[in-house]
This record gives sequence, C-alpha cells and structure tokens, in this order.
Amino acid sequence: MNCTVKRTLACLCLLLCAALLAGCGEKKPANYRDGEYEGRSEPHVFEVVDEDDDEDSNADGYGVVKLTIKDNVITACEFATYDLDGNFKDEEYGTKRGEVANRDFYNKARKAFLACGMYAEQLVETNDIDKVDCISGATYNYHDFKDAVKDALNQARE
Repeated sequence: MNCTVKRTLACLCLLLCAALLAGCGEKKPANYRDGEYEGRSEPHVFEVVDEDDDEDSNADGYGVVKLTIKDNVITACEFATYDLDGNFKDEEYGTKRGEVANRDFYNKARKAFLACGMYAEQLVETNDIDKVDCISGATYNYHDFKDAVKDALNQARE
C-alpha cells in the first residue's frame, strides 16, 4: 500500500471517530413540572433459605420516594421502605418485639434504614439519579430508591 492510500485511510478513520464521538455529547436534560410527586418501586421478595428463620422474608418489600420539583430542580426528597403489608421499616426494623434476635440481620437492617436518608440527600445535592452512590450493605434499598425516583420523575415530565 502506498503512502497516499495509508494517509487517506488514516484521515477517514479519524473523521469517522470524530463523527462517532460528536454523537456522544451530553444528553438533553428532561423538563419537569413543578410540584410534588410520589414514586414507588416494584416489590422484591427473597426466598427463605431456612424455614425456621424468617429473617430473609422480613426483608421483602418496596420503596416509596416523595420528590419536590421547582424550576426543573429537585429541591426535596424523602425515601422510605415498607414491607409487603405496607408497614414502614423504621428504626425498629430488624428487631422482634423490640429485641435484637439476630445481630447480623439487625446490623443489615439498621444500615438499610440509615441509607434511605443518605440516598435522598445525595439526590437533592446532585439532581441526577445516576450520580447517587450505592451504599455497601444497602444495595436493595439503592435499587428500590432508583426505581421509585424514576417512577416519580416520569410522572413529573412535561
């Protein structure tokens, strides 16, 4: 192959790369109506491994997010999780009648409960669900949070 053909092919490759990269620009932000919106994740259900230990089934549930949007900005966010019967998973989540029966499960439940507020804070700070970091030990809550936020934002779209 002579030098001219090589240069021509190199230039064509560079032009093709430039054209492909130009299409990878930032996505246009969505427009949202001002207001308060509530979104909900799909419920998740864990298989119980040990029939005598229903701790895993106690983790079944879904997440609900409440967003406030003003001038296309998320100004407030609340996130909470619920069991499949609709009971709020509060600071007592992971206990049985106020007592810690399974320390490992309780520690996971506590971390998950605390992560709810952290996810909400991160969303208000970043205003981008893709910039909210997952917290180790609260992965299911993270996925519930993302799903619920997407549901709320879909309702807010103009």
